[in-house]
Amino acid sequence: MNKAIASIESLSSELRLPPIDVTSLYTGKTSVTPLQAVDIYLSELLRLKTDKQNFIRRRRAGLPFEKTLDSFDFGFQRSITKEQMLKLMDMTWIEQSYNVCFLGPPGIGKTHLALVLAGKALDLGYHVAFNTLDDLIKILKTADISKLSRRKLNVIEAASLVIVDEVGFMPLSGDEANLFFSFVSNAAEKTSLVITSNKGFDEWIDFMGDVTITTALLDRLIHHCEIFNMTGDSYRLKHRKTIIG
Repeated sequence: MNKAIASIESLSSELRLPPIDVTSLYTGKTSVTPLQAVDIYLSELLRLKTDKQNFIRRRRAGLPFEKTLDSFDFGFQRSITKEQMLKLMDMTWIEQSYNVCFLGPPGIGKTHLALVLAGKALDLGYHVAFNTLDDLIKILKTADISKLSRRKLNVIEAASLVIVDEVGFMPLSGDEANLFFSFVSNAAEKTSLVITSNKGFDEWIDFMGDVTITTALLDRLIHHCEIFNMTGDSYRLKHRKTIIG
């Protein structure tokens, strides 16, 4: 049996297949039929393929880290409920290219909730891309001259769900505002966006710098959109840790 296992491992390596768990084929007491062995073998290959696809999707998504719904403190942040998030986590809105916007001051959990939705979408097999607005603008500005930016943009354009984090933290130039408008416009009706912003929509003109562009962008963004206007104190400041205790 050890010789057979070694042979399987060698053949898998030659065929560039991932390592296969063959212990289920032989327990030391009973063996399976050849037909059962093929079924188990193919099932194992399918599991390995699925795991690899999940790994690749997560790596390409670019999430800074993953968050769970259970780790979100709804007792501290009361402007959104767990029931509302659970409804979003069926992810059916992605099929309809709906958007979700989390608006409110820093530190209240906007990015946490965006990452919860991103993780769930990845679990369900959707392609996801995560970027801050600052990083997205850099990619859009250099896609024609940088192969790396072009590859990143290809990942974003292929995603079913795109997270744009930290919208409004930094002002945009006129050209950058136009690029952001074009991005949102191209995504409309085709790609779901999750936006986190420290500014309400009535304040977007402050960092966009152009009334016409801002109005046109928001018109496309919120046409099909679930909007959460979140309030409250910063969770990070409330629960900050110090060096000396």
